[in-house]
Amino acid sequence: MAAEAAVTASPELQIDLYDAMPSVGRKFLMAGKSGLNLTHDEPFDRLLGRFQPFDRQLAPLLAEFDAAAVRAWAQGLGIATFVGSSGHVFPVDFKAAPLLRAWIRRLKAAGVRFHARHRWLGWDDAARLIFDTPEGPAHIAADAVILALGGASWPSLGSDAAWVPLLAARGVRVTPLEPANCGYDVAWSEHFRDRFAGQPVKPVVIASDAGHRRGEFVVTRTGIEGSGIYPHAAALRRRTGAEGRATLTIDLLPDRTQEAVRAALAQSRGSRSLSDHLRRTLGLAGVKLGLLRECLGPNLPVDSDRLAAAIKALPLAVDAPRPIAEAISTAGGIGWDGLTPELMLRALPGVYAAGEMLDWEVTTGGYLLTASFATGRWAGRAAAARLVAEAGPEG
Repeated sequence: MAAEAAVTASPELQIDLYDAMPSVGRKFLMAGKSGLNLTHDEPFDRLLGRFQPFDRQLAPLLAEFDAAAVRAWAQGLGIATFVGSSGHVFPVDFKAAPLLRAWIRRLKAAGVRFHARHRWLGWDDAARLIFDTPEGPAHIAADAVILALGGASWPSLGSDAAWVPLLAARGVRVTPLEPANCGYDVAWSEHFRDRFAGQPVKPVVIASDAGHRRGEFVVTRTGIEGSGIYPHAAALRRRTGAEGRATLTIDLLPDRTQEAVRAALAQSRGSRSLSDHLRRTLGLAGVKLGLLRECLGPNLPVDSDRLAAAIKALPLAVDAPRPIAEAISTAGGIGWDGLTPELMLRALPGVYAAGEMLDWEVTTGGYLLTASFATGRWAGRAAAARLVAEAGPEG
């Protein structure tokens, strides 16, 4: 997106795009593996609110490239989109590859040159970029540089945070990278782990310091993960970091009031076991019943009030986020105080940064791509404008 913005703003500039991987856009393709969620169709104020506490910094960038702009951009590449359930925006075929191919074709037609298998290693004494290439080290002089190197998640696709010490050594403050949109460890019993690992828990309402949201999650052998957990990831990370443990509260029956649950439980169960009673009166069975026993102990309360309260607000203790390499995205990055409004590094004039390198985070749902697009576009336009201004009327 940075390359496209630069070449569109100033076609006379030569734009070179370097990628450490054998082909470009591999993380983009991974984002589309289960259906490319490009953005989220909602009012701008609500979209911006998803990025708190970084909404103030991102506001002007997202205002210029919001969800409507993302859809128009995709349409310009010949990719029609639609708004799915809950406002998620997808290509009609759900695939990332056709969009990426069309995008690369357009960039090449505009004169952007692509260089694969070029891993950036920093700068030499002459301020040239150093790349490790199949032919050996390459030293490249550039009038402006835009870094879009990702965070520390998906290292196999290139986002390995190798840039952190390179920039820190040159006076750039980098907030430590941490896992975001990730799973969390839970100390399951062996019985629960062996019986329920891999099973989804849905529908539920999950509450934490971040508020409460309806969704679902998956039980894993190490803990929990899934779309219902990700909106709580930042709050859980702060709590586990400070206290070593955090607690989620789970409403196992979100479509029933606590009073309705209590009334169902109060019905005579005769000779039925409590498990059978829960199944017959509330449909509570399988992994949900297993989770109830895991959190409360095998001997569930027989008192209807206590059991109803537990079903509607089940406390689940989590211990720590999963390793950063397993996360969908990362928190932390280049501090905003070290950036100009144009996303140029104050410590390195002429060097810009975009995407997940910057210190922001947001839940999944198209927001990650939207903000990455917006920051890349902003940096690309700013870098091009600076070079044109420096060249003056004579070019």
